[in-house]
Amino acid sequence: MSDSFDILIIGGGIAGLSLAAELAPHASVCLLEREPHLAYHASGRSAAMYIGDYGNRIVRALNHASEASHDAGGILTPRPMLMLGRAEDEAGFDDEAAGLGLARVPVSEAQPYFPLLDTSVITRTAMRHDTYAMDTDLMVQNARKAALTGGVRIVTGAEVTALQHDGSWQVSAGEKSFIAKTLVNAAGAWADDIARLAGIAPLGIQPYRRSMAVLPLPEGLDTSGWAFVDAAGERWYAKAQAGKLLVSPSEADPMPPMDAWADDMVLAEGLARFEEMVTMEVTRLEHSWAGLRSFAPDHALVIGRAPANPDFLWLAGQGGYGFQTAPAAAHLAADLALGRTPELPDEVVTALSPARFG
Repeated sequence: MSDSFDILIIGGGIAGLSLAAELAPHASVCLLEREPHLAYHASGRSAAMYIGDYGNRIVRALNHASEASHDAGGILTPRPMLMLGRAEDEAGFDDEAAGLGLARVPVSEAQPYFPLLDTSVITRTAMRHDTYAMDTDLMVQNARKAALTGGVRIVTGAEVTALQHDGSWQVSAGEKSFIAKTLVNAAGAWADDIARLAGIAPLGIQPYRRSMAVLPLPEGLDTSGWAFVDAAGERWYAKAQAGKLLVSPSEADPMPPMDAWADDMVLAEGLARFEEMVTMEVTRLEHSWAGLRSFAPDHALVIGRAPANPDFLWLAGQGGYGFQTAPAAAHLAADLALGRTPELPDEVVTALSPARFG
């Protein structure tokens, strides 16, 4: 016998969990996650920062619409952002910095925020101070608690194997079956696969690998005031955390949906670029990991009902913006699922709709 719900969400990352929490007071909701644990893939592998001006203009609208919720959830800790450039980066440095809302500062002024920078190599720096580190684990737990308190049924280890629509959705996941009026596709890297299973045209959502290395720091360093550091030209970025340094080679290698792992050669090349700009020698990695950031073709999120079947709602294509956009994205998806007038401007709602792909 199948359990019946108003809305069934496929995907237990921050997107699906945030939506479940939004919907809980208003509808009967079930959330299915293919892995044994929630937030296992992209959401569990993020070195998250809140940078309001990160992403294209539509992503930025969601960033800014989410900031009040982030503040209320207690997940933000002030963390400046610093961009480093070499002499050979001069041509595009100012435009890249301006695109992220960074202002040029003297290298001597920036150095205390990242004492490892090599002043013989770094010739230009830019900063902003209104950016924040995000406690992503707390954000996941807040959403999970709100969803469960509101009566959402969360089922893990439930990979969806069949979807059929006949006035309502019949969903098979493992040995269990479910019925729901509305199906939400929050499946991350697997979003197009879920669409195909549902008989909905895929949108070309492409997962890209992003790797991270955890490096030990020299003893005696106080990193509490260090900035989030981005090398011009997306050569690498770094974030001090729990006495370690997280360094990413900033790669964006297209991959199929999978449980991603870091490529040793990609890490080695990225860490070589890192060493070129700092006074620290990389002698060992404590560990490494990789996640998949899944983008729609235009690098904006996809939120809205499928034109071919309005009972199928997309919440996908979060790319590298999943945590910082999650509150506003979930609120919009809830508005659409419940038939409410969206609070976001019409221009933003239209730009996020799957109908933009024709």
